[in-house]
Formats: sequence, C-alpha cells, structure tokens
Amino acid sequence: MTMRSRGETTKAGKGSVLLGIEEAQKIVLADVVPLPTESAFLLQALGRIIAEEIRSPWDVPMEDSSAMDGYAFSSGGLQGDRLDVVGFLPAGENRTVPVAAGAAVKIMTGAPVPPGCDTVVPIENVEADEDGIRLLRPAVPGDHVRKRGEDLRRGERVIPSGAYLRPQEIGMLASLGRVSVEVFRKARVTILATGDELVEIGSRPAPGKILNSNSYGIACQVAETGGEAIVAGIARDDPGSLMEKMSEGLRTDVLVTTGGVSVGDRDYVKEAIAGLGGEIRFWKVRMKPGKPVVFAIIRGKPVFSLPGNPVAAMVAYEQFVRPALLRMMGHTRIFRPVVKATLKEDARNKGDRPHLVRVLVSLNEGRYEASVTGSQSSARLASMTGGNGLLTLAPGARPGAPAPLVVLPHGGPDDVTTVRFSPLVHYFASRGYSVFRPNYR
Repeated sequence: MTMRSRGETTKAGKGSVLLGIEEAQKIVLADVVPLPTESAFLLQALGRIIAEEIRSPWDVPMEDSSAMDGYAFSSGGLQGDRLDVVGFLPAGENRTVPVAAGAAVKIMTGAPVPPGCDTVVPIENVEADEDGIRLLRPAVPGDHVRKRGEDLRRGERVIPSGAYLRPQEIGMLASLGRVSVEVFRKARVTILATGDELVEIGSRPAPGKILNSNSYGIACQVAETGGEAIVAGIARDDPGSLMEKMSEGLRTDVLVTTGGVSVGDRDYVKEAIAGLGGEIRFWKVRMKPGKPVVFAIIRGKPVFSLPGNPVAAMVAYEQFVRPALLRMMGHTRIFRPVVKATLKEDARNKGDRPHLVRVLVSLNEGRYEASVTGSQSSARLASMTGGNGLLTLAPGARPGAPAPLVVLPHGGPDDVTTVRFSPLVHYFASRGYSVFRPNYR
C-alpha cells in the first residue's frame, strides 16, 4: 500500500520532505479536533476546559451584608456618639424587625444587614458598656456594608466557555451552587514501546537488553498535559505483532509509539501503519534531537511514532504530541511561552538542523540565562533531568546571542516553575527502578 507523506506520494514514507518544526506542527493541528464534552463533578473539573458559559443565577451577595464584626445602625438616625444595642445577629440568621433610629444591632461578618440600617461600625471602633455603645470615631454612611450584587449581578457572565478551570474558578462555581460543569473530555492515550531489545522495568537487564523507560516518561508527559495515559507494554520487531498491538491502541483517542521509525532493517512501524490502512502525514522533521518522527492518521485517530532514544522521544512529544492533546481537550493556548535567553557557554550549531539544547535556566537581573546540561546525546536522559528548559540553537547562530527558550514546567500547561517530573521518572525507570504504572495493561 502507498502512503502519502507531506510534499509527495511515497511508498513506506521514503523520500518524504524534511519539514521544519512549525510546518510539521501546523499539519498536526490541522488534523486534530476537540473531543466531545462531558459533565464532570467540580473536583474532577480542575485543570480542564469548560464547555459552557456560566452566568450568575442570582445577585452576589443576595442582600446587603456586613463586611465586619461590629454594630449595624442607621447613619441618619445617629444623635451624638451613643447607640442603644437592641439585639444580636450572627452569620446565618436573618432579622426582619426594623432597627429604630438611635439603636444598633450587634452583627457578625456575613450576616444580612437588618431593615433600618445602612452602616456598620467595627467592634474595635466602639466602647461598649451596659447601656449600649459609644463611637470612638465618626462613622461614614455605608461603611463596611457589602451591597447586594456588589460582586455579581444576576445574569452577569462569570466564566466564559473555553476558560481553563483553576482553583478560583472551581470556587466560584461552588459559590453559585454548581455541583458539576460541562468540560471537554480528557484525551486517552495509548503508549506502545517497540523493539526486541526492550524489557520491562523492575530488574537488571541482561546483556544486549534495554529497559523500557520511554513508556513511563511519555506517560508522565501525557499526565502533565492533562490526558490519561495507558501503558500498553512492548511490541516486538514483527510486522504482524506490531499491527496487532497498534490496532488495540487505536481503541483510545491517540496512539503514541516509540522506536522503529528510522531506517533500520527492523524498523517496521511505517509498514504497520500502511498495513492498518493509515496515511502518513509526515516522516522526519528538521530538528535535533527527534528527526525521525512520524505523524499519521489511522481510522481517523492521530498516531505519533516517536524515536526510540529517550531524549529524542521526550523532545518530540513536547513539539508535536502535547500541542495536539491540548487542542483535542479544548485548549486555545497550546504552546508554551517562549522567552529569550543567553547561553553561558560558547556552544555552536555546525549542522543544518535547529538544535533543541537541554539547559538549566536561571534568572539574573531580569534576564534569562541558560547553561548546557553536559553531553547532548539523544540517549542521555541526564541532559533532561539536569535541566529545566529547551533552548533552540539555530544553525550558524552567533555565540552569545539571545535564543528562543521554553521553560519546562512541573504543573499545568501554563505553570512556570523550574522542576520537571517526567524526566526523573524516565531516568529512574531506565536504571531498573520500579515506578508506578498508570492504567497498566
């Protein structure tokens, strides 16, 4: 079967046009669409994209209420500086009897201001005795009263459709009485490693064998992106076995494989894509590491086949898989912020591809500085665990010139921190440590 790749029709992807990163990203994003929406309980909606517009069902607050612990009274009925105290109104209770001029009610924060009152004086601004209170300073009419609708008016838009739900949005939804909310569904991603040389983690590998660390690092990247990862084990270097495993993976929204996409005698992934009736959108991207990356569509599902070298796989995920998952989950901000940073070392890119250098980023007097994390071999995971950013070093870039930098965060899609979890999981898995297996099958 022939497979069309970007630029020309080719067989098994041979002769495919070598695309730039941005052009390849555009192809990916043109082929993915948002997933269906679902109703999620508030605590399960955190970090997701809301798919409905939220308007306030009532005024907030619903009535005039006290902003302080103090005494409520009518400023117009005040004669001198003394007031008789005629009652007590804690939060959660309501008084319907009007308060007469020259009298006050002791009131707690959040309690509705009783009829006849328009001002609250804080407890610390009065002197109390058996007969009532004396104001220690003049009161301004309307002081310390939260007016009805001061925060929100009934029908006012509170959260637009398409917003990212942070803790503050969840709190707002709860304050409006919502138990659940319509959100875009999480992307379910099958992760399949390929290669006869691979063995599962948990023991020391025999000579010639390599631990399957890729699946765990990629699974954590999926989780950080907001998706649900299914680690599907290892497919052997056999076209039939590979097709069977890949076909199973297509039951989820996205399939990600690692290894088997270069030009080796046992690199069967492109052949398996053809056997499953898939269409390769591109193979190979002008970048280092991560050049031999495949993006295909099989049965309407996006398939990403990443390189087998662990750093190359993680970098390719950042460039192509992450933006696709975010688009599918309703996000509009799908790329990480890019800043300019100066590389401390006299590093040069003598090749013809942009080099995504793993760096340790620091902020010095408002300027980003970056240090190379040692050897940049695509098999050296320590270059990721020792850093927190990717700096794009263009071919022929002038040493010391500011270069584009992406800081790799620890939390949600927009969180800017200096720690990254996925490379650490990847690193320990590659050394035989047992790590959690998300949705392992």
